[in-house]
Amino acid sequence: MVRRTKEEAQETRSKILEAAEQAFYERGVARTTLADIAALAGVTRGAIYWHFSNKADLVQAMLDSLREPLEELAKASESQEELDPLGCLRSLLVHLFRQVATDPKTRRINEILFHKCEFTDEMCDLRRQRQMASIDCNSRIELTLSNAIHREQLPSNLDARRAAIALHAYIDGILGQWLLVPDCFELYKQAEIWVDTCIDMLRLSPTLRSPELNRA
Repeated sequence: MVRRTKEEAQETRSKILEAAEQAFYERGVARTTLADIAALAGVTRGAIYWHFSNKADLVQAMLDSLREPLEELAKASESQEELDPLGCLRSLLVHLFRQVATDPKTRRINEILFHKCEFTDEMCDLRRQRQMASIDCNSRIELTLSNAIHREQLPSNLDARRAAIALHAYIDGILGQWLLVPDCFELYKQAEIWVDTCIDMLRLSPTLRSPELNRA
């Protein structure tokens, strides 16, 4: 009975997330109410509050579901024992671009994040969560780049922190542009080109280097 109850609770949670994704995608986050989501999911508002605190919590749960498949590659690139951290990072980014281009669910959730999620007063919790996630992402990229420097895959005097911020902004820019104007370029076919362009920037850009950081 306990197992069945847990399974039913998980099923309800999944239905709520699917309904929220549909509603947010069609109406935008700000214009969607919890009552709208409850009606789509066929549950009560109380059921939503049992699983999620508010709309910000729902959006964050959707985003978390996208991170899990990429965690293995991300952790590998961050490990000091990884012999090819830059290769792991490249594989992760190519996979990310192609996943957004081919998987409808991944694309919808990213469209919600980039173009249908307004940081109104109601969504201040989500804004804080996204700020923290952005800082964490920058730190993880910086760790990967530091590992690549250690493995002599990137210049010894690369400013890893500044390069991490530039890489993060580049990724967001490519995704945001394609999601807004998908006919502008073929994200799936050109995924490797876009990623290699960014890696070339890390390797060759003199403005991302700091003489005082020369580790040679």
